[in-house]
Amino acid sequence: MKSYNKELWFNIPERMGFVNITADVDSAIQESGISNGLCLVNAMHITASVFINDDESGLHEDYKRWLEGLAPFDPSPSRYYHNRTGEDNGDAHHKRQIMGREVVIAVTDGRLHFGTWEQIFYGEFDGKRDKRVLVKIIGE
Repeated sequence: MKSYNKELWFNIPERMGFVNITADVDSAIQESGISNGLCLVNAMHITASVFINDDESGLHEDYKRWLEGLAPFDPSPSRYYHNRTGEDNGDAHHKRQIMGREVVIAVTDGRLHFGTWEQIFYGEFDGKRDKRVLVKIIGE
């Protein structure tokens, strides 16, 4: 069995945003030379997410509104106890928890083995700084 790692780096200029990283992950699979196996895509920061869904702008706007309704940005220490530590991103931790840390996708014949319309996204909830995503591919 072979293994391959690659890190993707992001710096989203807004506090919250989504980036389609499917092509980046597909490139990593091509670089790996692995034809059949599994691909883990993991947000390596506690205020960011990786998820699979449709690449449709209305859906992404719905996610932003829905997440903001569930965990609104509020830098004050009155809403989030986490902000009492001097941080201002208590909401971002909650948003990440809802959207998830990582995804695992089958690799078949050197390609991501997706269902209809599935794409991989990096979700940022506390942007304006460098963060990374790990792509780990294992297989033959």
